[in-house]
Amino acid sequence: MYEARESGLHLLHPLTKAALALCLVVAGLVLPSRWTGYFLVLCVVFPLALWGKVFTPFLRSLWKVSLPLALSLFLIQSLFWGEGEILLSMGPIAFKKEGALFALVSMGRILLVMADFILFAMTTRPDTLMISMKQAGAPSGLAYIIVTTLQIVPRFQNKASTILDSQRSRGLETEGNIFVRARAFAPIVLPLVLGSLIEVEERAIAIQARGFNSNKEETSLIEIPDTKTQRLTRQALILATILSIVARIAWQLLN
Repeated sequence: MYEARESGLHLLHPLTKAALALCLVVAGLVLPSRWTGYFLVLCVVFPLALWGKVFTPFLRSLWKVSLPLALSLFLIQSLFWGEGEILLSMGPIAFKKEGALFALVSMGRILLVMADFILFAMTTRPDTLMISMKQAGAPSGLAYIIVTTLQIVPRFQNKASTILDSQRSRGLETEGNIFVRARAFAPIVLPLVLGSLIEVEERAIAIQARGFNSNKEETSLIEIPDTKTQRLTRQALILATILSIVARIAWQLLN
């Protein structure tokens, strides 16, 4: 998902962007206001995407991911909510106001998490993130898991697209009614799962061959610029994250 750009956001240290992403997510989840998620997306994440010169692809990716989730969340919550004011009734189907409001509030928090993750992935090279985490003292295994998690969705998408094109070239019907699509499900998913398992083994062999678990001090050809200002900013962001959690706990105890 990384989008190479010449921007100030791209030049920031990966751990600075990670601390900012963590602070935004925690703030959106713990602050008491219902609309904090929407506010942070509009007033913080969108300006950051503009600063990083990735606003168009960022918005496109966010729209593709959030629209199906928003529709399903709204339908499920408004239809299966308990007692409440009915907004719309169609025979036995009734949309409840309280369920729709809960779905709207929940979607704001989910949207913040997705927008934060997508922007971070688009503006942070995975290799620099892994190197910076290991230089900061993080275990190699933890750094590898985090970087692999960032790459797993686009990797699965590319692999699924390749398998789909291959099966179509062999005459597999993938377009049509729901029964045609259901028949095409197994020939696409089975190679995807098996290929992913094989890829895991190949990656394990590759990282072992490169001394991934070696106790020797590692060096890198990639130089990651860092400044005292950024280090202080990271400390301030982590402190703000901790304080927001403490404030939330104190607010719940007092109320």
